[in-house]
Amino acid sequence: MPYVETRGNSIRVKWWSGEYKPDADGRPTKKKIYDSASGPEPGVPFADEDEAYTYGLDRESDVRNRRNRRKSTDRVTMGDYCDTWLKETVLRPQSNATYHKRIRSVIRPYWSTWMVDEITPIECATFERHIRSKYSDNYAKAVLGQFKMLMDDAVVKYQLRDESPIIKQQRRGRYEKKKTRRAKRALPITAVHQLAQNAHTVWGFPGWVYVWTIAFTGARPPGEMYGLQRGYSSVHWPQSEPDPELREEAAARYEHMHALRVQHQTYPVDGEPVLAAPKYDSHRTLVIPPFLHEMHAALLASHDQPWVFLSITGKPLLGTDFDGTYWRPIRDGADARPASPQTRRPARPEIPAVPEMAGEAIYRLRHWHKALLDEPGDIPRVAVEGRMGHELPGVEGVYSEVTIGMEERIVSYLQAVWEKRVVGEGLWTPPFPMTLPAGGDGEAFPLFSGLRVLG
Repeated sequence: MPYVETRGNSIRVKWWSGEYKPDADGRPTKKKIYDSASGPEPGVPFADEDEAYTYGLDRESDVRNRRNRRKSTDRVTMGDYCDTWLKETVLRPQSNATYHKRIRSVIRPYWSTWMVDEITPIECATFERHIRSKYSDNYAKAVLGQFKMLMDDAVVKYQLRDESPIIKQQRRGRYEKKKTRRAKRALPITAVHQLAQNAHTVWGFPGWVYVWTIAFTGARPPGEMYGLQRGYSSVHWPQSEPDPELREEAAARYEHMHALRVQHQTYPVDGEPVLAAPKYDSHRTLVIPPFLHEMHAALLASHDQPWVFLSITGKPLLGTDFDGTYWRPIRDGADARPASPQTRRPARPEIPAVPEMAGEAIYRLRHWHKALLDEPGDIPRVAVEGRMGHELPGVEGVYSEVTIGMEERIVSYLQAVWEKRVVGEGLWTPPFPMTLPAGGDGEAFPLFSGLRVLG
């Protein structure tokens, strides 16, 4: 219960703050810590003892119901809070860099003069309008989502606020249709074939295989494609699988099918390439049709590196200007160019543009693969989503599983698509490259890169 002290004309009330005094080691003791006040507002004294006592009762009610306001000395600026939040948030290196960039360039400059606990819903609405007017829909959504995380953690984790200032309410006022994703153009397999043919012109046989691999596996570019190593290709896997339990299980399951393993993605950390788990830890096995397995076997027989896909110069793809050197001429076309003896650049014929892919990222081929699997209507959703690296939500995800029969159906269907819509239509295909002679000492080509794997 609060108690009131009267000294002359001064009336003061004390109440328990909800905390206990710590000992020398920082552990709380049984001695309570009290807050006090001399009036309901700064500079305004209590009218009488009854008002002071009622004020103390209200503050103790706030303590019991966790509505108590902290002292000004306990308040934290948004700048300091952003630093603390970033320091204590455990993320993968790429996500960490992205979160730092959003806070450093957008969130912190806007809120730098504010205390965490003084941000109101009105200011949040103003911030949202500012962000949406200044940035693209996707980037604005990402920034606002991260700001929401900051405010949620300020309430739950750090207890710097009593509640989040971000309020979701029913629509009021003028109706505004929700913005949807950009409509996808129809992408026939002839357009995918033209991309692959252009890739062969720009990049050689690796480019041809690269495009068809994304289109017929749905593997994520660039990370999963850059990170595909020889030991996880269908040519060597599952016999090359380092995990004995997974190796035994996969060898029995895929005895009559070809499959590659999505085990890693690769990206730079502090300037050095590393291997990391795929996005969302979506490690998975992808069965592939025979035509794609034959392409991979020919490609791996033509070089001695641990990576499946190499750059034009025979080096790892990580670190290349992929969009500028590879993807834009593959997608948008390019004029013919003569050979350059000074730079050892070979001559290249004119490359036609692929209008169905204008302005699109190569990731569009992953979407195309999903639509391709949906097309026949008899491939179960769990098999399609599992292949894309997604988990089905709810009870369906708990009880469903991908069976061997489902994977066999995927293989037969994808092979049939290739035979009917590419080979059967007489579309151009390149010759396979020459096989690299085996080393004189008989040493096998390395299966894995040896790069550091992030935990």
